[in-house]
Amino acid sequence: MRSGSAIHQSDAIIVLPAIADGFVTDRRVRTWLARADFEMTSAPQEMLSRVVEAVAQPACRDGMAALRFWGQTGERPTAWVAAADPVHFEAQLDHLRLQCLWPGEWRDEELQQLFEELQAALAGNDDNGFVCLRSCGYFRDNASMPTAVFSPETMDGCNPLDILPAGVAAARFQSLLSEIQMTLHQSVVNQRREDQNQRTINSLWIWGGGVAAEKISRDLPHLFADDAVLRGYWLSSSAETASWPGSLDDCVAQAPHGFVAVTPNQGATADEHAAVLTAYLRDSQRVLKDSDLRGLTLLFRRGPAVRIQPRQIFRVWRREMPNFQSSASA
Repeated sequence: MRSGSAIHQSDAIIVLPAIADGFVTDRRVRTWLARADFEMTSAPQEMLSRVVEAVAQPACRDGMAALRFWGQTGERPTAWVAAADPVHFEAQLDHLRLQCLWPGEWRDEELQQLFEELQAALAGNDDNGFVCLRSCGYFRDNASMPTAVFSPETMDGCNPLDILPAGVAAARFQSLLSEIQMTLHQSVVNQRREDQNQRTINSLWIWGGGVAAEKISRDLPHLFADDAVLRGYWLSSSAETASWPGSLDDCVAQAPHGFVAVTPNQGATADEHAAVLTAYLRDSQRVLKDSDLRGLTLLFRRGPAVRIQPRQIFRVWRREMPNFQSSASA
């Protein structure tokens, strides 16, 4: 949040599913939200950047993949590493379009097999190269190179050629990407996916390259999240972190004076998405009313930041929320 919307220590920051017109089905919740302070932005931002800004800590300029690796393993990576996530490049009439492949579309075993094929074809017996940790892929190397800045989830639907590194400095990156795509084209995994009428994994999205900084101590609220990037930042800051406990009530019970909570980002139909979002908002409204929290900051995925304080209930002239462009992936 910008200056003037300072976060108090007794606040909660809650990351919620994407919001769009028609996604909040409870009239009372819509009225509650209408009286809040909205901060809209059209520029792409990783959720880590938004959360770090909300807790008034330094932005993470690079090395986001190293933080994710740290969050997954609990250990700080000591070498340069980039995220290498499965995507589908869809050919349009005059450009490509990046399409995320959500976890439900493929099995972890498929990604593991793809990375074994890539390692054998492009890295051999080198200790560096391609590695798969459950549903996340990585590329490790002794030398750094430019990579995409944002995750595929953040850039879903964009033309990848507009946002991938280019020019002389990116020659090594472009060569690697070409070799990856040729290897994936020949993969038995993709041949099987084509036979089953599934979208192929025809590229990897190489992003967030860098080296993890040394661990330091930051004054951060308790984090409840399964998001590996955020967990990595908290671990790098010597701060308390735990998995999502199942409800906002559990978060309040464990950290009554303030916390950051990241609700699960589950794929669903539009109706299911709306029901889940509305339920989280009802819980948020109740938690603010019944706890000692002084305020809430709601960060909607690919959407606005909303600042809510108890005194805003007196803004009786506000009855309608802003209109939102539909940005939720349902």
